[in-house]
Amino acid sequence: MALDARRLGVLLAVHRAGGVVAAADLLHLTPSAISQQIAKLEAEEGVEVLHRGPRGVTLTAVGLMLAEAAERIESELVEARKQIATIGPDVSGRVTIGAFQTVTRSVVAPMLVELAETAPGLEIDVHEVETDDANRGLRSGEYDIAIVEHDSSAERPVPRGFREVPLLDEPWRIAVPTTMATPTSLQDLTEAVWIGSEKTTAAARALSRVVDLARPTRSTLHSTYSYEVAIALVAAGQGVALLPALALEHADLTGVDMVPIAGLGMRHIAARHRANRHEPTPAVTAVIDALLAQVVTLDLGYIG
Repeated sequence: MALDARRLGVLLAVHRAGGVVAAADLLHLTPSAISQQIAKLEAEEGVEVLHRGPRGVTLTAVGLMLAEAAERIESELVEARKQIATIGPDVSGRVTIGAFQTVTRSVVAPMLVELAETAPGLEIDVHEVETDDANRGLRSGEYDIAIVEHDSSAERPVPRGFREVPLLDEPWRIAVPTTMATPTSLQDLTEAVWIGSEKTTAAARALSRVVDLARPTRSTLHSTYSYEVAIALVAAGQGVALLPALALEHADLTGVDMVPIAGLGMRHIAARHRANRHEPTPAVTAVIDALLAQVVTLDLGYIG
């Protein structure tokens, strides 16, 4: 599961108020509801976020880190509302976007609905392509915006004449068949068969890194382009797969357990555009602002 921004907000309230009861007053909830949200956050992430003592609660190191992430989310929401207000109906022009599947489904498509109301003068043309093709299209002028992905371990230099706007960092998760014992570390997966990913994707680079850490005794099997196919293969008992959190949005996870394990890293997602005397145009700027506004509505930790 992805980090739930609402539960992070509850944790932030506990941090700011100094306790569960005070946070309940702040959020107009019961202390029991606050405790339930914190317990769910700890269960989903597999970590303790609060030290519980006779004199009350304090945040653990992980809890403090997550509270800081919640503050960033809060700040981005405020900024996003300001950006939405500045788009206005008078912005016009054609903007072509090259974006990969999961971000197109969960971010770009909902953004189009919003822009149709707030900026009807914008004409958006979306092309579903992988990161390498999106970058090539941006360089050639075919695309105005390239939405790109990188594994957290990979260097991502931005070519001269271009600018990159971070959209979000999302955690990698491991999908295992429900018939398999739930792993608690990569060492529990040394006997597992790993399902491969298309070699040009961030998932393939992340998988290579994770497999090196897991040191499996069996070879990688299958090669998938679609995360839906990877999930189906896991459900069929064919192996385990490394998936980004966005791939789980609206996915059919029947027969599949999603497991957060330490050391999996993150997938970075960013929007690139040309940066010179004439670009970005007001239309491109409006679309990037709308992307940022859409991202913070996801139940994912946002890192700007």
